[in-house]
Amino acid sequence: MVISDAKPGLTRAIAVALSESFSPQLLSQYFTRKKLLQKLESYGNGASINALLDSMRASSPTRRASSDAEHDQDSWTLRHPSALSMFEEIMNDSKGKQIVVFLDYDGTLSPIVEDPDRAFMTSEMREAVRDVARFFPTAIVSGRCRAKVYNFVKLSELYYAGSHGMDIKGPAKGHRKGNQTVLCQPARKFLPMIDEVYKRLTERIEHIPGAKVENNKFCLSVHYRCVEEKRWGELADQVKSVIKDYQQLRLSQGRKVLEIRPTIKWDKGNALEFLLESLGYAETDDVFPVYIGDDRTDEDAFKVLRNRGQGVGILVSKSPKETNAWYTLKEPSEVMQFLKGLVEWKKRGCPY
Repeated sequence: MVISDAKPGLTRAIAVALSESFSPQLLSQYFTRKKLLQKLESYGNGASINALLDSMRASSPTRRASSDAEHDQDSWTLRHPSALSMFEEIMNDSKGKQIVVFLDYDGTLSPIVEDPDRAFMTSEMREAVRDVARFFPTAIVSGRCRAKVYNFVKLSELYYAGSHGMDIKGPAKGHRKGNQTVLCQPARKFLPMIDEVYKRLTERIEHIPGAKVENNKFCLSVHYRCVEEKRWGELADQVKSVIKDYQQLRLSQGRKVLEIRPTIKWDKGNALEFLLESLGYAETDDVFPVYIGDDRTDEDAFKVLRNRGQGVGILVSKSPKETNAWYTLKEPSEVMQFLKGLVEWKKRGCPY
């Protein structure tokens, strides 16, 4: 269980005081899931099929009794209050600082859908992101291929960090200090290997209905949201049989997706730090990063913010889960409401 750092405000003080109200069942679920996912990542390509299958199941928890679920939800909300209800307090914390906005895509700006190629954002959401970018440096940080997420968002004024931050490019004109082009591709040497594994995996799983391999340029995503659970073991076996030959790649778990990435130490947290440095805020106290995301990979960015002691992380989730974020939003519609609030706050003449 992550114990949220104490921040100013009576609400969070109460939240910490009431942290013991979590049910034993929820505590068990959190620690079990965390242990399974950590076990998978620590083993890397050496993870057993059982460990991989267990992690896949851990990402799809079964429903609890309604009374337990309501109790867990209330307790979790006290610890991680809504970013909408705490909006004014968040803005007060940002006074005198430059807000920089970081946004995941799937599950944050668009709903999670069965077909990843149809994860479209609404025109209203696009307009909200465009308005935010008028006032604040704004970046999309996604596991998707940078070109693909750009085609979804279609806003040239943003910074884009694709492939979990391993492919970063900034706009021709932006908020950064200096005129240099922002470009970062720390995993470029792995491109031939990624392409080779993509071809092999596609051939190995094509007989499994619903399975899909997505080439995100510097990483691969094996989607199993549409695969019957009784076939998960078979899918896991096929994935392992391919990547066992590539010790420079590692396997991790997302929301109904298996991620295959280079073993280099680079994630969404590193992408956040790179972008802040590119914007001229590497070693300064007058910046307030706001990172909004729904996936386990976004936790790397939340951790960076906690270590820096700057800004806030906001998790998008309807159900309780372990997180390093301070606040929560339930779904993309609430994300849009929060973004519109940022714009209105700026238009009221508030500093930065």
